[in-house]
Amino acid sequence: MPQFTYTAMDASGKEQKGKTTAASEDAVAAELKSKGMFPTMIKQVGGAKNVKKTGSKKKKSALNMTIGAVKIKRKDLTVVTRQLAILLSAGLPLIRSLRTLEKQSKNAAVKQILGRTAETVEGGSTFAEALAQHPKSFDKLYLNMVRAGEASGAMETILDRLASFMEKASRISGKVKSAMIYPSVVLTIAIGAVIGLMIFIVPNFTKIFAELLEGEPLPGITVFVIDVSNTMVQQWWWYLAGIIGIIILYKITVQIPAGKYGVDWVKYNMPLFGPIISKTAISRFGRTLGTLMASGVPVLSALSIVKETSGNEVVAKGIQKVHDAVKEGEGIAAPLSATKIFPEMVISMVEVGEETGKLPEMLDKIANTYDEEVDNAVSALTSMIEPLMIVGLAVIVGGIVVALFAPLVKIIEKMS
Repeated sequence: MPQFTYTAMDASGKEQKGKTTAASEDAVAAELKSKGMFPTMIKQVGGAKNVKKTGSKKKKSALNMTIGAVKIKRKDLTVVTRQLAILLSAGLPLIRSLRTLEKQSKNAAVKQILGRTAETVEGGSTFAEALAQHPKSFDKLYLNMVRAGEASGAMETILDRLASFMEKASRISGKVKSAMIYPSVVLTIAIGAVIGLMIFIVPNFTKIFAELLEGEPLPGITVFVIDVSNTMVQQWWWYLAGIIGIIILYKITVQIPAGKYGVDWVKYNMPLFGPIISKTAISRFGRTLGTLMASGVPVLSALSIVKETSGNEVVAKGIQKVHDAVKEGEGIAAPLSATKIFPEMVISMVEVGEETGKLPEMLDKIANTYDEEVDNAVSALTSMIEPLMIVGLAVIVGGIVVALFAPLVKIIEKMS
């Protein structure tokens, strides 16, 4: 039998390459699909001209080469998912729904990916297999829910649930980001004002002190401010190098598993911001796990997806322990309690959900509860951080002013 080389996308959207022996190209494609992979290129060894591009028309092969660089933004994906659910619930076939959305969309990325997805489905692939070719746009959560929708025959319901999930997740994320805008702007202005004082104002006062107080000692705070100002003016590259060094060190640290865990642990336990991060993580856990389980995704697969989408290594490590315990036959509540990450209220609600057989609904209630907790925590942080920043800025600027005006008192006394 002839030998073939192939390129295929696995379930996670990663490209896999290999060789196999089969009777024909169709047999290779069938074998790959049985393994959960979607073939994008099959070529017979020794027959370079006999190349099969699957799931697309040959004239679109160039598009297949560049589609990886295209990405649908989260906001646009939410809208598309909602519209697709509406069209499917109205009775339109999947391919026609995709073509309709492709024609009406004015977004180039949406238009291109929907068109490509429709072509792949027309070529005989499942909807999930077609979406898996675009891992930058469709994550594992999205793909697994689509697979669950295909298996259950309730694709419109699953897509509607998925759109609601993305809308709620986007809303809570937007609230946190918008709450941080004001403190960030104030902090940036404050830092700029202090740097301006040290670079442009303090050197002028230094010249005045040198001329009018020649040989006389200056107060300690004045000497300190002048020294800092001199280094900022004359050796500014050290400050720039320090900032760049900190950024590089952070980037390297988060690439190492232990370093990433340490950084996330600090974030999770830091004052002021820690409670918001932990509440957001609990809300995301409840909403993601509840949505997946309600859509028919097996609990172990759902826990794996929740772990990968948690956004925090501390939470991910805890969920991994829960996954391992559930794999051994335990429930979810006891392993959750053992992680020491989730509050007792969450543990109790999960336990009740398991006992009553309504765990997905209970997880959704947990997410809604902690969405409100995040709102309250953000409001409390905003009201707390404003006076703290004002006091901090007053201390810094006030210290500089005192340092500059203390010698002026001596000058005035000397002149009088």
